[in-house]
Amino acid sequence: MKIARIETFILGTGSSKDLLFCRVETEDGHYGWGEAYVTHGKETVVAECLGRMTPHLIGRSVFNIRHTGQIIFEDFAIKRGSPDLFAAWSAVEIASWDIIGKCAGLPVYNLIGGASRERVRIYANGWSRGATIDERVECGLKVKAMGFTAAKFDPFPGPWRNFVDRHDEDFAIDYVRAMREALGPDFELLIEAHRRFAPAHAIRIGRRLAEFGVDWYEEPCLAENIDLVAEVRRAVSIPIVTGEALYTKEAFFECLAKRAADILNPDICVVGGISAMLDIAAMAQPQAVVMAPHNYNSTLVGLAATVHLSAVIPNFRITEYFVNFQDLCREIATTSLNVKDGWIDLPTAPGLGIDIDVAKLRAHPHQETSAHGFRQYWEEYPRKDYTPSFRG
Repeated sequence: MKIARIETFILGTGSSKDLLFCRVETEDGHYGWGEAYVTHGKETVVAECLGRMTPHLIGRSVFNIRHTGQIIFEDFAIKRGSPDLFAAWSAVEIASWDIIGKCAGLPVYNLIGGASRERVRIYANGWSRGATIDERVECGLKVKAMGFTAAKFDPFPGPWRNFVDRHDEDFAIDYVRAMREALGPDFELLIEAHRRFAPAHAIRIGRRLAEFGVDWYEEPCLAENIDLVAEVRRAVSIPIVTGEALYTKEAFFECLAKRAADILNPDICVVGGISAMLDIAAMAQPQAVVMAPHNYNSTLVGLAATVHLSAVIPNFRITEYFVNFQDLCREIATTSLNVKDGWIDLPTAPGLGIDIDVAKLRAHPHQETSAHGFRQYWEEYPRKDYTPSFRG
């Protein structure tokens, strides 16, 4: 089965970012869906990369996933990787597995090793809204009422800078305390730091967070300098997570070699798709490191690929579910995943087990933002008379 056509679609979400899908069709009429990881404002950049890649994919067999991925990196990119490149390839790689599963009449997890569990646990993200701690705690209570037993959130106000003001730090600790008191001792609190801190700040904050029984401390430092993350892991008792900002197997190899993380959270839509995720999980397993895949993607294609991967790997812990994308993804889907009480049943339909109504997808076009509101130099910290808040 040779690839005949690749079409990209950017779904306008009206939320934190838009979503980039691709539909790969073969010469004999089969098709599959893939998704590329994007960040706000770069949706068209990754779509353009995928478009430039497409002529080199037309005419290649969908079965030759490993070799085609090698060609894209070594010949198309001349061994110069980037997250945009790997995100674009991830979309095609995932779509190829969807096609292969449909042709075989099997769900993808049965093609890559078979199920190790009957359902996949998820935690909520994309739920934290509001200008005050009280407003955000109310959002957390709504997530719990939806059936989730774990939620991730970034409690830190202010910009993503290495230095954290002690007022911001105290504000974040107050937020975590309020969440623990409101949601109870059994609800899992997953703390996100977005690669902000220098180790001295990250360690001090991590030790303060330990009081509240948080279940992990994600990306306290810049992952590209993995020694910083390793320094925090050695000094803090909370499990350390890293991986969402890493996108090569070489980077994950270094992370594991330096014992920098207890949990890895690579994103299937940026590391190279299902095949690459299997490789990363296999590297992590003998190091006693578990996998909690990142999924800042749709609750449709990217999530489905993650569910199939998570069904198979022995060292799976939990994966991510962005509730702010849920309703729109359900609207455009003709077939979707069964989500209930913080769990997803393994799909039994061939391929990824999802499908999209293209007309409904096109009804929500991408809108370019005219301004991002990034800070000016006079707004940088430290600022006189500053009061912490989520307004920035």
